[in-house]
Amino acid sequence: MNDAPSTAAAEREFERQLREVNEALLVSSVRQHELTEQAQKAEQAASESEARFRMLADNMSQFAWTADATGWINWYNRRWYDYTGTTQEEMQGWGWKKVQDPDHVDRVAQRIQRSWDTGEPWEDTFPLRGKDGSYRWFLSRALPIRDEHGDVVRWFGTHTDVTEQREMANKITQQAEQLAGESRRKDEFLAMLSHELRNPLAPIRSAVHLLRMHERGNQNAIQQKAREIIERQVANLTKLVGDLLEVSRVVSGRIHLDLTTLDLSQVVKHAVETATPLINQHKHELVLHLCDEPIWTNVDATRMEEVLINLLNNAAKFTPDGGRIEVWCEGIPDDKVVQVRVRDNGMGIDEKLLPRIFDLFTQADRSLARSAGGLGIGLSLAHRLVELHGGTIEARSPPKGCGVGSEFIVKLAMTASPVAAAQVPPDEAEPARNGMKVLIVDDNIDQVTMLAGALRMTGYAVQSAHTGTDGLKVSQQWRPDVVLLDIGLPGMDGYDVARRLRTMPLDEADGGETFRVRIIAVTGYGRDSDIARAREAGFDAHLVKPYEFDALEKLLRPRGKQMVAQVSRA
Repeated sequence: MNDAPSTAAAEREFERQLREVNEALLVSSVRQHELTEQAQKAEQAASESEARFRMLADNMSQFAWTADATGWINWYNRRWYDYTGTTQEEMQGWGWKKVQDPDHVDRVAQRIQRSWDTGEPWEDTFPLRGKDGSYRWFLSRALPIRDEHGDVVRWFGTHTDVTEQREMANKITQQAEQLAGESRRKDEFLAMLSHELRNPLAPIRSAVHLLRMHERGNQNAIQQKAREIIERQVANLTKLVGDLLEVSRVVSGRIHLDLTTLDLSQVVKHAVETATPLINQHKHELVLHLCDEPIWTNVDATRMEEVLINLLNNAAKFTPDGGRIEVWCEGIPDDKVVQVRVRDNGMGIDEKLLPRIFDLFTQADRSLARSAGGLGIGLSLAHRLVELHGGTIEARSPPKGCGVGSEFIVKLAMTASPVAAAQVPPDEAEPARNGMKVLIVDDNIDQVTMLAGALRMTGYAVQSAHTGTDGLKVSQQWRPDVVLLDIGLPGMDGYDVARRLRTMPLDEADGGETFRVRIIAVTGYGRDSDIARAREAGFDAHLVKPYEFDALEKLLRPRGKQMVAQVSRA
């Protein structure tokens, strides 16, 4: 009897355990079913994702491909096969080499293998052959795809057609080279033109200087008038030649400013002094409105004076004789600018021309422009020089009948007053001649004759030679203090002569030292490159023909080791 309760308990325990097993089996079955469904959904999602990827890849404008971790390419998009005309079997692995340009395939293979080995992204540009046998250029890239541990599991790459871009870039490069060549030929032409024009002007200017010296005490009014006309016209032609080269340098960006803090009023005064002969020639009234206090600004005095001379000369030329020209130099503290205004009561500027007044070769009415002279580059040069200073220049022309023809306004940044401001360099004292020995080496006989005569009358001892070889012989025998040396000599040019002078030994009695002489280039070549070449050859100074005699005399005296270069502007 005692066994019955024990058996019932055991049966209940067994049933409980059976129910737990069944529940566990049921839970496991449900879980397995869920996992199966998840797996199926994941597989379906992956399949759909793969389908979407392939659809996108097949319709993208680029060629696309994938590779395994080792770089074995296992898939290309449809556009690759459409372009190359190949099959999937042909392109597996390294099959892509078949459509590579033979001249590039080895380089490309080495670079892409380096990326396979290092896991670094790959990029290269090379041509691929199409199914028609022609080649097009492609920019190719590949990026590694990594797992959660950072290991590369596959690669994804693209090829982008850049043929048109390369052709355009090549075309632009060719055009740039062509333009550079044309610019170089233009510069060479201008340099040669200026040289050929300056050479004959040099003896004319020397001859005028001689005439001026002989006029002292001479009351021959006709002779004096003729000399003044020649002198004035030589100055005009010299300025035209100088402006041509100057605007070429400014346009091409080969000009450098020597900026100094100056009183702008002093620059205006110097410009007015230079323009006064032309203003007086036309019998104009000139009125200056200058400030009592200095007006400080940071400028290149020579270049800014050049700007103002251009404006004053234009006012003088385009205003009927007996007109009025006014010049203001004023500071505007509120705007922190200084300005120069040049106003005349002349013909004014046509409203259609006004927007283009600073364009190169722009002139007013041709008939009047021809009578006034000029090439139409002065205002363009002034505009560019002012812009280089960081300033502005404006042209105004009020309606006729208001008493004002045209007005030009130059504005520059105002600067603080310096502790010891540099002034526009004053004229230097008269040089000491005292029989200084000067050798002229030039193949232009007229130039030698006129210059030698002017130097002798001024107190210099002079000898001359017409070739580089003769110049060296005279230097060895006569030992001049200064050699005025032309560059374009027949046979041995001036550069070679200067180099030989620098290494020419003296007699043993002088201790075997080399010849000490001041060498000045007196030449029609005045480009920056010409001046630099002269410096390298050993010249002490570089004077461009034609020049004022006073400018030559200033260069005859030593100024230290730094080379001095002067280009005549008028």
